[in-house]
Amino acid sequence: MDATEIDEGLRIRSVTGVDFTLPVAGVGGRSFAFVIDLHIRAIAAATWLLVAQVIVTAVAAGSGSTAIMWTAVPAGAIYFLYHPIVELIMGGRTPGKRIAGIRVVMRDGSPPGAGPILVRNVFRLVDSLPFAYAVGLIACFTTDRQVRIGDMAAGTLLIYDDAPTREAVTALVAQGTAAGLSAPQAELVDDLLTRWEALGPGHRLHLARQMILQFEPGATLENSGTIGEHDALRRLSALLRPSAPAAPA
Repeated sequence: MDATEIDEGLRIRSVTGVDFTLPVAGVGGRSFAFVIDLHIRAIAAATWLLVAQVIVTAVAAGSGSTAIMWTAVPAGAIYFLYHPIVELIMGGRTPGKRIAGIRVVMRDGSPPGAGPILVRNVFRLVDSLPFAYAVGLIACFTTDRQVRIGDMAAGTLLIYDDAPTREAVTALVAQGTAAGLSAPQAELVDDLLTRWEALGPGHRLHLARQMILQFEPGATLENSGTIGEHDALRRLSALLRPSAPAAPA
């Protein structure tokens, strides 16, 4: 999978040769996600602090070192390690990012590994200077990809995660699997059906015959040359959606 950075986002060439663009998330999306995550981690840390304090007070008679070990240290870990741990578990997302519709990806569009996630979050210390994430905000406003220092160091981007598109792809893969096609094969057939009217008659019929020959059980080279446009549409639709009714004449 290849990726090219363009003005409107990150263009990805999939294994099927069909390009799609991931729009880069701006300061608004980042800030919205950050505020949501800030509340979540603050509430989680405070909840642990209060519950652990009650338990430690009751069990250990309020010993100073014990109280710090079981209350303040875990609460601080929850607060400061929230982003790297959750991003790693959720594949570049956090609850705030999911709600905002954004996710972290590498510059080639692939999911980030543990190393890039750790680097981009360690650099939060720099981005947060001198206060209120001033350095990070300035970097986002002044860079082409609206990235903060942590993203520059880790080679990551924040992109808008298109939920409707993701659901459509999931449905497409399910349909292809039901018809005995692989995900790339189902995507190829669907792309041809989608672009059918925009393609020249000779070109689309040639592509359709090739796909039917490769993907349809029992299709042979001898009879593929006699397939007409209407028959090609019907058979392609049957490949992708085997339970769908035939196209009208």
